[in-house]
Amino acid sequence: MKAAIILFYSLLDEQQRRLFAALESMKLGHGGDSVLAEVLGLDPHTIARGRRQLLDQDVEVGRIRQYALGANRLEKKRPK
Repeated sequence: MKAAIILFYSLLDEQQRRLFAALESMKLGHGGDSVLAEVLGLDPHTIARGRRQLLDQDVEVGRIRQYALGANRLEKKRPK
């Protein structure tokens, strides 16, 4: 079961991962955050944030962080 959860989790985007972890944590009850944090390699605060989003119905639909949009790489200058 653990392998199936990890495989499914790897297919989700950032927000979906947080919400999935929060939902599973709520199913487990007391201590669920720490159990799932260990299994999925998440910070327990991330799971708590997802739980707050679910309970407050504060989920942003269609917003996905784009990867690799950081600062432009600088080319190294070669000495002549």
